[in-house]
Amino acid sequence: MINTAVWDIGYLFAAALFIFGIKQLSSPKTAPRGNRLGALGMLLAILVTLSRMYTEGIIGWELIVAGLAIGILIGALMATKVEMTGMPELVALFNGFGGGASALVALSEVLDRIQDGNIPEPGVELYAVWLAIGLSGLVGWMTLTGSLVAMMKLKGGFEMPFSRKWIRFPTWGPQWLNGVKIILLISSFALIWMTINEPANKDYIWGIVAMSSLLGILFVIPIGGADMPVVVSLLNSLSGIAAAFTGFVIGNNVLIIAGSMVGAAGLILTFIMCKAMNRTLPDVLFKSFGGTADKAQLSRTKIGSDPIEVAMVCDGITRCVVIPGYGMAVSQAQHAVKEFADLMEARGVEVIYGIHPVAGRMPGHMNVLLAEASVPYEQLIEMEDVNNDMPDMDVAIVIGANDTVNPVARTGEGPLGGMPIINADVARIVVFIKRSLSVGYAGVDNDLFYEDSTMMLFGDGKKMMNELNAAIKDL
Repeated sequence: MINTAVWDIGYLFAAALFIFGIKQLSSPKTAPRGNRLGALGMLLAILVTLSRMYTEGIIGWELIVAGLAIGILIGALMATKVEMTGMPELVALFNGFGGGASALVALSEVLDRIQDGNIPEPGVELYAVWLAIGLSGLVGWMTLTGSLVAMMKLKGGFEMPFSRKWIRFPTWGPQWLNGVKIILLISSFALIWMTINEPANKDYIWGIVAMSSLLGILFVIPIGGADMPVVVSLLNSLSGIAAAFTGFVIGNNVLIIAGSMVGAAGLILTFIMCKAMNRTLPDVLFKSFGGTADKAQLSRTKIGSDPIEVAMVCDGITRCVVIPGYGMAVSQAQHAVKEFADLMEARGVEVIYGIHPVAGRMPGHMNVLLAEASVPYEQLIEMEDVNNDMPDMDVAIVIGANDTVNPVARTGEGPLGGMPIINADVARIVVFIKRSLSVGYAGVDNDLFYEDSTMMLFGDGKKMMNELNAAIKDL
């Protein structure tokens, strides 16, 4: 019989790969390497687990092999077929799968223990195991259903089967809904306590499953699109926490270590996202913002420019900053943006990209899109650094962004009050590529649209960028 220390050493190496992988994810340049290290760590953990199961005489290998094969096939297809614009939905879905997998393992463990009568005697062990099972189920099922809702909201899937009013609640909606969520959460904890007092009662277990699943749906449904980067990051954290609880349930060290790291990293990123939006996590979860508040009524107009005018403005400049937003993702304009940068650099212009932390629908969304278009990592400049260079910028090209460059945030008033923004308004010329003068998710008009130094290119982002590129070539 192989010493159990061998398996622990294997799990230790897997955990080390996870740690180094997460460290590499801190920079867009090293993120691909970090991804590979994390995948290698997971492969090692799977191989160690399978080896351990083999030596312990676990049966059902045909189910295990079939599950691995199906999972590998589905994962490979999804990863290779999804477009970069659909990456937020894929990440949300994977978060849900992680939480669901943890919840299923905990559910299987508790049902198996009840069936076999393998229930610990009243005491510390019973409290520890059944509490871990209950928390794994609560967090896991909530993560699964919440992630599915987030994925469908990002995809726009809810507009078909449900009335829009169920997604965008009136001002009184979140108040009663918050009460329902609190009641469900308290009830879930009560059920966990009841399972400890009556560990053989399966009804309490299924009650936790039902309440947790409903809780995940109700938590995410009223959250607006502007808060989606925070939600995706939080769900990622919850999937890790669920895995850690499941690790305690089945006594698997690598699940505890990896789950704790994912949970902590996701929670840190969640607070970074909240800080970037000048919002607290309770505000995101319990207060309406981004599509739920009354939108500003537009009473001003702005004469649009044409690509030839913008091309003439760009002729002879020395520095240019591109500020991308979700509109660039929707129109899939990242390759046209890269072509614009190449044309300008061929004319001796320095081009950089100003990246706001919450631009898009998930953390790092703009970085992913621009990386797909082969934009050099060193040209992606974070908000704090790009703001220092903004007064020296001859032209700022804002494509598909609104709230993240709205100067009203500096006034400290309204929904955007205090939110850190990219100071596009201090550039000499600002060019907005946008379909209309419509407000962003915060529902606030952007005074920058109407400044004399602002030029508006009204239309689809990709179409306008292609026309601008053509005009530059004709200069």
